[in-house]
Amino acid sequence: MPLSRFASDEPTSVAAGPGAATAPPGGGAADELPRRGPDRGKARGRGTPQSQLLGIRTPLDPRWRLVLGAAGIVGLFLVWQVAAWSLSGDSFLLPTPADTVRALGELASGGELWSDLLASVRRVAIGYGFSLLIGIVVGVAIGSLASAEAFLEPQMGMLRYIPASALTPLFLLWLGIDEAPKIALILVGTVFYNVLMVADVARSVPRPLIDAAYTLGAGRRTVLRKVILPHSWPGIIDVARINLAAAWLMLVVAELLAAQEGLAFRIIRAQRFRQVDRMFALLLVFGLIGIVCDVALRTLRNRCFRWARP
Repeated sequence: MPLSRFASDEPTSVAAGPGAATAPPGGGAADELPRRGPDRGKARGRGTPQSQLLGIRTPLDPRWRLVLGAAGIVGLFLVWQVAAWSLSGDSFLLPTPADTVRALGELASGGELWSDLLASVRRVAIGYGFSLLIGIVVGVAIGSLASAEAFLEPQMGMLRYIPASALTPLFLLWLGIDEAPKIALILVGTVFYNVLMVADVARSVPRPLIDAAYTLGAGRRTVLRKVILPHSWPGIIDVARINLAAAWLMLVVAELLAAQEGLAFRIIRAQRFRQVDRMFALLLVFGLIGIVCDVALRTLRNRCFRWARP
């Protein structure tokens, strides 16, 4: 068999010494391939661990969390101190943080702070407790039953746009000037938001979980009790944490109008005598209450429902 038959099927090679390259069929394609360095083919950032501080949803070390939280609070007080030095005057009274802390100590040593704090906390606990209970029951019903959603959600959507503070004169006429109108104002000012937000939490329960429960023979009550409620508890705690601020807002509105004790009542008393340092001290108490409540509810959520942590 002639060798020319095989010679046409073999690639053309260029003899250029020991480092000669063999050209593929079609000629010249190898010369057009881009030259790549050892790391040129890797995507930028691929395989590189994200920074704890700047990574997206990267778990943060508890020590870093503590340091950053403390730095944020210190920064806030520094801005406050600078503003007090530069803006305070006869027409604009702004105490320094040191004056505010001193006034807070005077209120605490005189016993006024503790009685006012107890009165305000009691009102919020009762009013917001009932609001949250109604929100859970009605909200889970709206988020789980289409009939309850069709009947109740339009009412909630209408009533939540009525300002609760506008009902204060009516509550004073109907319920008097004791504790009842203050608690009622806190309840009405937060219950509609709790209902609608809990309903959204109940709607977010994955449908396959409900279908699986029905497939295994569970009834409607069992699905509500063992599927929807357990899956909704982390979201319900978040709703309670967010709307708790609105409860304190309604408390301030109630105590500004008719009260004999309470944190907001004490602020009005301090205003009459231009005791701005005491006013800021009481505002600082509101802020500390907010921090304590927020951290407590967040810790409860993360400890009791580890599977739902972001």
